[in-house]
Amino acid sequence: MILKAEGVSRRYFRRTGCANYFDAVLPVSLQIVPGEMTVLTGRSGSGKTTLLNMLSGLLMPAGGKVWVDETDLYALDDKALSRLRSERIGIVPQGRSAVDTLTVLENILLPAVLYGRALPREEAARWMERLGIAHLQDARPAELSGGELRRMAIVRALAQDPEILFADEPTGDLDDENTRLVLSAFRDYAHNKKKAVFMVTHENDALLYADTVYRMDGGRILSSAGRTE
Repeated sequence: MILKAEGVSRRYFRRTGCANYFDAVLPVSLQIVPGEMTVLTGRSGSGKTTLLNMLSGLLMPAGGKVWVDETDLYALDDKALSRLRSERIGIVPQGRSAVDTLTVLENILLPAVLYGRALPREEAARWMERLGIAHLQDARPAELSGGELRRMAIVRALAQDPEILFADEPTGDLDDENTRLVLSAFRDYAHNKKKAVFMVTHENDALLYADTVYRMDGGRILSSAGRTE
């Protein structure tokens, strides 16, 4: 699956300040391809999360288009867009996303349950083992640390085997060892399974694992480092 953005932008209107609008993302064009890990870096408030949300089908752009292969993402109605996201796109959100009444394993399998798909138990078990939370499969979210909750959310996305994985600051609350585990898992997922990974971060560690690096500031993509070594 190839995802292509053409001139996507997002403007928020407001009543205070010198202007009555704020440009969170100025027109951006880029392409995300299978088999590569793409990292978008920049300071907090630079527009990274807004761009990720537009690319992943969560936030309609004010201008421009997002294409998934030949499909104009935002030309779809809500039902079709939701179906496409559930079948082809995985998202690791920045905030907490656990259902407190479910176990860790039940949380990981929940997307498949909601959309009536076969439960990816083997994939879930493999990723839980790799990210060091296999022993927590029967625990409840209230029993987990912030880092363990983060890794649970990452496993939930990976276990669905999406064609493109979006991750918003996925290592922000992880220690060095678990950061390396997650970044290595993302890189291997892209390279070995020929899937696309798009990660937003302000941490430099991720750059060592990326195939392509973009830098964002003030709503603009300022540079692309191309393929890293």
